Amino acid sequence: MIRLFVFLLSLIAATVAYAANPKVELKTSMGAVVLELYPDNAPKTVENFLQYVKDGHYGGTIFHRVIPGFMIQGGGFSVNMQEKKTRPAIRNEAGNGLRNAIGTVAMARTADPHSATAQFFINVSENDFLDFKSPDDKGYGYTVFARVTAGMDVVAKIVQMPTATIGPHQNVPRQPIVIERARLLPEAPANPAKTK
Repeated sequence: MIRLFVFLLSLIAATVAYAANPKVELKTSMGAVVLELYPDNAPKTVENFLQYVKDGHYGGTIFHRVIPGFMIQGGGFSVNMQEKKTRPAIRNEAGNGLRNAIGTVAMARTADPHSATAQFFINVSENDFLDFKSPDDKGYGYTVFARVTAGMDVVAKIVQMPTATIGPHQNVPRQPIVIERARLLPEAPANPAKTK
């Protein structure tokens, strides 16, 4: 009986060890970008992002803020710069140990630390000034919840696009960079059989 119990525990541990983080593909007008999400570090943020993906929210949105040496931001505006309707804001999870390093993805927000909804940004620099420092308005930082695992070359092309000011919005690409579709990728087999 004890051996069976130990075997079951090891089986559960192995399954957990092989469980892959969810991945989302952003198919943009400049190429595909794949994001690996971190539900263990930012559970509510990942749940929120995935719900927007499942709802089709990101299809037809643009990267509306592009700043070389800083980041590219998208997920909230249509091609004609109309802000899309969102669900209620979520609680900030920036104190999760993840940093705003090159290639990581974080939630955009207003001055209110707990105001993130659908917009996100991809860091193209080491933006440690955006990291969590303390649980107050000035120190909360920006919640990192994913990283780019494929398509950083696409991100690099996007960040070099010429920008302009459109109405109250600065750093808007002159040529719209559209997120045509966001989709959750199927989970890869945990232990794929070797092929000959």
